Amino acid sequence: MNETSHHSLSRRERQIMEFLFRKRSATVAEIRAGIPAPPGYSAVRTIVNILVRKGHLKYTIRGKSYLYSPVAPRRKALQGAVQHLLSTYFDNSLEKAVTALVRLCGQDLSEAEVRRLEKAIREQRKKEVSS
Repeated sequence: MNETSHHSLSRRERQIMEFLFRKRSATVAEIRAGIPAPPGYSAVRTIVNILVRKGHLKYTIRGKSYLYSPVAPRRKALQGAVQHLLSTYFDNSLEKAVTALVRLCGQDLSEAEVRRLEKAIREQRKKEVSS
């Protein structure tokens, strides 16, 4: 995925990308059927072609259909989106972001989830010390 424009996708472009990350690949008709309140077929095809031009999607030909799929793995796209979120809303502070998430959703955390989060933090610290 184009690193410079991952955060500049329109709402429809994001919907299509999310659908394709879940499905891995799809035709325009499948994409249209899989996104909420879809526009017409031609509009979806136009948006998909824009995403191809922007470098977010690639395609292969299957029979008479074009099969579209993300260029970058979901993990890489997620990494870019999280970095954008951190820089835009949290001054690049992981502490501020985690605090906001805990305040927003903390009551829904189970004890097991809290332990897994604590373990992830400890493991990350160990990696940083051994580097």
